[in-house]
Amino acid sequence: MTGTVLMEFRGDIAVLTLNRPESANTLDLDMGRDLLDAALRCAGEPAVRAVVLTGAGKNFCFGGDLRGMVSGGTPVEPYLRELTTHLHAAISQFMRMNAPVIAAVNGTAAGAGVGLVAMADLAVAGEGSKISLAYTGVGLTPDGGTSFLLPRAVGAKRASELILTNRALCADEALAWGLVNQVVPDADVLGAALKLAGKLAAGPTGAFGKAKRLLGASLGALEQQMALESETIAAQAATAEGGEGIAAFLGKRKPDYPR
Repeated sequence: MTGTVLMEFRGDIAVLTLNRPESANTLDLDMGRDLLDAALRCAGEPAVRAVVLTGAGKNFCFGGDLRGMVSGGTPVEPYLRELTTHLHAAISQFMRMNAPVIAAVNGTAAGAGVGLVAMADLAVAGEGSKISLAYTGVGLTPDGGTSFLLPRAVGAKRASELILTNRALCADEALAWGLVNQVVPDADVLGAALKLAGKLAAGPTGAFGKAKRLLGASLGALEQQMALESETIAAQAATAEGGEGIAAFLGKRKPDYPR
C-alpha cells in the first residue's frame, strides 16, 4: 500500500481512511490499488468483524482525480479502465465480505465517492455533508457501481435526476431518499460509525456475511454492470464531449459541448 488508504485496527474493527486530503480524497491509480488491497485484507482476515470507511480531512471523496488523470501523461481511456478495474474489484470485495461495512461520510461525497457510500451496508453522514453524482457535469458517465446501486436505493426516477441534473443532496435529503441511515453532527460522524461498528462486531459475523450475499444476489448482476460502467466511462472520456467536460472542469469554466 502506498499510503493513499490508511488501515487502522481498533480491536476487531478495521478503520479505512481515504488519505489524499489535499485533493479532497480523489481517486487516482494508487488509491484504487490501495483500496483493493485494503478490501482484500479485510475480507481475508477473520479477526475483522466490522469495517468503517471514511475520508481524511474535510471531505469523504470527490470521485476520480481528473487533474491527475489529464496531467499524468497517460491517455485518459486506459487510465480510467485501470482505475475502475481496481475500484470495482474493491467494491465487490466490500459487498461480499462477512464483515459489515459502514461509511462515515464527512463533507462531500461526489462521483465514485457516492458509489462508496452506496456500496456500504450502512452509512452515517454528517449534518453538513453533501452527495453529488457530478459525472454528466464533466461529460462523463457513472462508475463505482452507482448506475447499479442508486436505482435500487432511491428508485429509477430519482437516480435519473441525480445522474442527469447533477442535483446535490444535503444530508437530510440523503437520509430521506435512503442513501444514508443516520445523520449526526459533523464532529460526531466517525464516533457514531465506530459505535455502530462495535455493536455489529459483537454480532454473528458469519450470519451477517451470508445475509449480505443474499441481499447482493437479490439486487442482480453487480459485477456485470460495473464491467459495463468501466467500458462506458473510459470510452466516453476519450470522446470530444468527455475531453471538453474535463477541460472545462479543470479550467473552472462552463463547458461548450460539441453539437
